[in-house]
Formats: sequence, structure tokens, C-alpha cells
Amino acid sequence: MEKHLQVSAIKDGTVIDHIPTKALFKVIKILKLEKCSQMVTFGNNLDSKAMGAKAIIKVANRFFADEEVNKIALVAPNAKLNTIRDYEVIEKRVVETPKEIVGIVHCFNPKCITNAENITTRFEVISNKPIAMKCFYCEKITNEKELVFY
Repeated sequence: MEKHLQVSAIKDGTVIDHIPTKALFKVIKILKLEKCSQMVTFGNNLDSKAMGAKAIIKVANRFFADEEVNKIALVAPNAKLNTIRDYEVIEKRVVETPKEIVGIVHCFNPKCITNAENITTRFEVISNKPIAMKCFYCEKITNEKELVFY
């Protein structure tokens, strides 16, 4: 059986694989890939033995900082990041939800001090699947449906 790529290879950059199909456009939005000046390729509803269907994003000449990886973890906690150099995978990394989220999302509580004053948000992750975070300041729980990214 002949093997072929459904999404073309990149020379250098990052591949975000194993994204749930429903999270593809959330990942694109939170990473601001619509503003990226490099080539961005994505595929949705691709065959996956483990997931049934998956999404994938390939970003040429871009490598993601830990803060960006933390954002991915909030909407696609089983995603995998592959670092590509000269068409070869040089690093594979499983996205992991950190224990604490700082300055990435807004607190959904309109009365929280972080929404009234210039204070950086801070959350303790209390559940990974589904995501639930407790605000350090108001102690309200923000879940996946209420996530609003900066």
C-alpha cells in the first residue's frame, strides 16, 4: 500500500498533531495563526486510529514558547507538538496542562478584581478533562466553555 501525506511536509517549523476536530479553530485563534506571516497549513477530519478523526496544523519557521503550548493544552490537552528541522522531526512533545495558568485567560467572574484592575490572572488547574480552573483571587471555577483568552 502506497503511503502519502494528506497535508504537505514543512522544512522547518512546528506540527501540532492529534488536535480534536472541534478544537482546530480554537487553536488557530488562540495562537493568532490568522496573523502569521509564515505558511500555515491545517487539515481537519483526518483519519486517526486513536481518535477516529483528528486535526493537524503545520506552521513553517515558527516554534512555540511554553506560554503558547499552555494555551494549546487548555483546548487540546492530548495534542502533540513536533519540532521540524530540515524535514526531520527532531523533538516530539506531548502537550501537558500545567498546574497553574498565569496571564493566559480571563476570569469569567465579572466581579473578579482581575476584570476591574490591572492585575494578571492566576488560576489553579483543578481538572484536566474537562478543564476546570479556580481563580486565585475570587475562587470561582472557570471551565472549558467559559474560556476567554487574552
